[in-house]
Amino acid sequence: MTRILAAKPVVEKDTQGLKEKVSGLKKSGISPRLEVILVGDHPPSLLYTKNKKKFCQTLGIECEIIHLDGDTNEQTLLSTIERGNEGPHVHGQFIQLPLPPHLHRVPIKDLILPEKDVDGLHLQNVGRLCQGEDESRLLTPCTPKGILRLLHYYEIPLSGKDVTIIGRSPLVGTPLSLMMTNHNATVTLCHSKTVNLQKFTRISDIIVSAVGRPHFIDKSFIGSNRPTVIDVGINTIEGRLCGDVSFHEIKGLCSAITPVPGGVGPMTVLSLAQNVVAAAQSCGRRSRGS
Repeated sequence: MTRILAAKPVVEKDTQGLKEKVSGLKKSGISPRLEVILVGDHPPSLLYTKNKKKFCQTLGIECEIIHLDGDTNEQTLLSTIERGNEGPHVHGQFIQLPLPPHLHRVPIKDLILPEKDVDGLHLQNVGRLCQGEDESRLLTPCTPKGILRLLHYYEIPLSGKDVTIIGRSPLVGTPLSLMMTNHNATVTLCHSKTVNLQKFTRISDIIVSAVGRPHFIDKSFIGSNRPTVIDVGINTIEGRLCGDVSFHEIKGLCSAITPVPGGVGPMTVLSLAQNVVAAAQSCGRRSRGS
């Protein structure tokens, strides 16, 4: 029987603990605050930021969406980021991607202070991840963090397992490969130049697809060992959300599979909130140590 790795029970379980942490921080005089920088009116970005703000607010986290015009210049964006860096009451900050084309060269990985980098993109945070540092002490990228939490909740082990990750983006594929390696998995990171992709997926215990192509993963990618399939894709066909995976085609061939919607997406939002709380806690420890 195939298990459906739904996010809902994980989010419900972890939400109470987060609320308690936020309450404790407020009692100590720290009110966790997140700033989201949104440039333009990209419809999915508008929806994502709205959902992130709504979830944070249910936990008691203050969240402000700083919505800049689509033609905002680089200097305005840099000034907005710097205000958040300098703001003593801002504990977390991130830039909603994608940025408009004229801002693609802005080096966003270096702009937000590493201790406020709740997206886990700063080179210092990535470097510590590369060195195998304990992830509980880091701000790690939200989607990989959510995937690992989902696997842990459903007691799907990583140690000694063969994992194929499809997609090497700095937001998902690359950091996830590092995190899974740190958990003693044997990871193959595939991409658009990989030859004979099925050769890798068909022998894998865990397959992660993060390519952004609807129904890309079909039964030809699945071997006889009934793998766990993690679908990171969020695509739209005729107004309906779907993932990278042909869910109904391969569901019976897997031991476990994430749905879209209701799988990795909510875990990403949960992980963002966890990072904000962790950043606020670190701020409190620095204040007490000063």
